[in-house]
Amino acid sequence: MPLTRKSLIDAVKKAIELGRGRNFKQSVELIVVFKGVDRKSPEIKFRDAVYLPNGLGKESKILVVADGDMLLKAKEAGVETLSADDVKALSKRAIKKLARTYDWVLVKADLMATVGRLLGPALGPRGKAPIPVPLSADIRVLIKRYRNTTRLRNKEQVWVGCRVGTEDMREEEIVDNIMAVIEHIKTKFKKPFETSTRVFIKTTMGPPIEVSM
Repeated sequence: MPLTRKSLIDAVKKAIELGRGRNFKQSVELIVVFKGVDRKSPEIKFRDAVYLPNGLGKESKILVVADGDMLLKAKEAGVETLSADDVKALSKRAIKKLARTYDWVLVKADLMATVGRLLGPALGPRGKAPIPVPLSADIRVLIKRYRNTTRLRNKEQVWVGCRVGTEDMREEEIVDNIMAVIEHIKTKFKKPFETSTRVFIKTTMGPPIEVSM
């Protein structure tokens, strides 16, 4: 049977209900398990950023490393910023803290060599490799986009997962986000989605709920 909005809404409602009672706002997470696929297959390897039409329910933390006009515009947009000299002055402890703190690190393209060398060893293992920003790009547009972007990432495993919202969002909004992620997965995973996957929804601390298909 095809994956329907109703089945997704039902699973989201149940996952949120069973996950209630925590003293913090939980994320809602999507998990897609691939069936009958080699865990090393390139079609199930993901290191992707997926824009969510209704956002994550809480803004991602963004750091911009730039200079000149791009640095000024990033500051005006209200995100944390560093210059290349600031990055060079960071201690190893400060770099590790930075890697824990920020969801996305956007770097002016001509600074990537320096920033990648200094921050890459801490960001890479966390799946947060610096993202180059073309010199002609409007950093304000990219900041707005990445504030509402989720990270779809896995290693050598037969499933992939990501955040798709928070428990206080409307179920319909979360489902719109889920569909955006699933459509992205389908661009790489060429087998029939409904018969080759199992889909689960869960909150941060709640049990996974399988979506009926």
